[in-house]
Amino acid sequence: MPATLGAVALAVALVGCDDSDSKGKSDGKRDSGSSSREKKQQTFRLGEASPPQKSDMKASSGATFTVTPTKVVTGTKDEMDNSGLKKDKKDGPQIPVHVWSTLTHKSGKAMEVGDMDADLVVRTASGQRTRALIVLMGEAKWKDCAAPDTGKKLAAGQSEKICTTFLIPEGQKAAAVELTQGFYNDPLEWPVKG
Repeated sequence: MPATLGAVALAVALVGCDDSDSKGKSDGKRDSGSSSREKKQQTFRLGEASPPQKSDMKASSGATFTVTPTKVVTGTKDEMDNSGLKKDKKDGPQIPVHVWSTLTHKSGKAMEVGDMDADLVVRTASGQRTRALIVLMGEAKWKDCAAPDTGKKLAAGQSEKICTTFLIPEGQKAAAVELTQGFYNDPLEWPVKG
C-alpha cells in the first residue's frame, strides 16, 4: 500500500451510551481489590493519582501501579486530516483527544507500560466511551503527542509519562478520562473542564 494512503487504524469504542457500560470491562483483566462494603473515592482532579491498581496480567501478576491523568487536549479536524490515518467512512468524521498520564509502578514484578494504561477510556459529553486508538499498519503522527513505548518495562518505583490518543465524533467534547476496574466496579473518573 502506498505510504500516501496513510496508516490503517482501528479505534475501539465501547458500545452504548447507557450506564450499563459504565461498569467497566467484562474480561475481568484487572481488579482494584476494593470491597463492595467499602465506598472509596471514585472522582479525581486531573493530576491526582488513582488508588493503587493490581495487575492480573500473567507476567506481572500481583504487581501494583497508579495512573495519573494530567492533561487532556481535544484536537482538530485539520490535525486528524494531517495525521496519516486512513479514515473509515462508517465511523463518520472524528477528531483526536490526547490524554497525558503518568504511570507509576508501585510494587511487585516489572510491568509493561501498555499494561498500565490499557483500561483508560475517554467519555464524551454525550456518554460515548472510547478506548485508545490502536494503529494496525503504519503510524499516526500527532503534534506534541508521540506514541508511547507500550512494551517498555517499569520496575517498582519507576514512572513513565505518556500521551495516548483517542478518537471521538467530530463536534463532541471529552467530558472525562475514566479508568475501568473490571465488570463489577464503577470506573474511576477524572472530569475534563472546559
